[in-house]
Amino acid sequence: MYRTEDIVAEYGVTKEDLNRFIKSCSPSVINDDGKISEKTFQLVLQFIEDKKDRIGEKLKGEVAKYKIGDKKVVIFQDDAISFLEKIPSNSVDIITTDPAYSGMNNKLNLGKGRIVGKYSEKGKKNGKWFSEFEDSEENYTRFLSECKRVLKTSTGHIYIMFDSFSLLSLGNIVRNFFDVKNLITWDKVNIGMGHYFRRRHEYIIFATNGNNRKLRNRKFPDVWRFKRVHNPAYPTQKPVEVFQAMIHASAEDDFTVCDPFLGSGSSAIAAIKNNCNFIGCDISDKSIELSTCRIEEFLKNSKDILQKKSMAVEKNIFWE
Repeated sequence: MYRTEDIVAEYGVTKEDLNRFIKSCSPSVINDDGKISEKTFQLVLQFIEDKKDRIGEKLKGEVAKYKIGDKKVVIFQDDAISFLEKIPSNSVDIITTDPAYSGMNNKLNLGKGRIVGKYSEKGKKNGKWFSEFEDSEENYTRFLSECKRVLKTSTGHIYIMFDSFSLLSLGNIVRNFFDVKNLITWDKVNIGMGHYFRRRHEYIIFATNGNNRKLRNRKFPDVWRFKRVHNPAYPTQKPVEVFQAMIHASAEDDFTVCDPFLGSGSSAIAAIKNNCNFIGCDISDKSIELSTCRIEEFLKNSKDILQKKSMAVEKNIFWE
């Protein structure tokens, strides 16, 4: 049974709007005890998911907010899990994210290259190494649990990026929360650094939140060929095209895309290009500074200051 005050608190809909909807229902969705049953709650849930701007009403303290026509782009500075905990339930259509996992680096003490600096600098104020998401099973379970809660049950798609180590150590946990549909390989085309075979690819788990909503069409492959970004302004910056492929395949008009590990803001640029609403966060000062400047310049002049050219190596079947 559901109480109206609990629905207001969890789903971010106003009490006035909820009561107005309940009164309009015939037959009534309210039982004799003043509560909403599990069966009739599905009608209420559909009303809730169709309600606009529930996230904006509940979340305060945004770092930057932009409006493009009737679409919104909002950036917050927060820890990923703390950020997700503040978002209303069933309010996000798509999650596309690239967590900064610590597993492989902690095991092998990697990170001596141009991008992230020396691993010994991790945590130091002036070091290049950035804050990572500690990938314990407990942490990751909390993260996935919140992702499931905020994703809509009717439309929710989720894309999570992994390196080979985190895929083996954490990828299986995704099945505890979502219906895993496929494992996508991102082929970076040019060989990279690596120990015990040099790396040229990363992985993306694609899953749905208990629904069978289809992709835009059936022609998309499960191997994506986009070059990596060389000499990036932000560690582990991903090409916009990787996020464009995710969003274009899953997005519909007026969808809301969420990225709890914003990084350089590539996912935000991709969401704008796909005419979607976007909400993202990162705990890093540098991330917030770079991503807000990047979004502002893109909206003003249609120029991407962190990625000057397309990373696609062939005709792109995703959006051309």
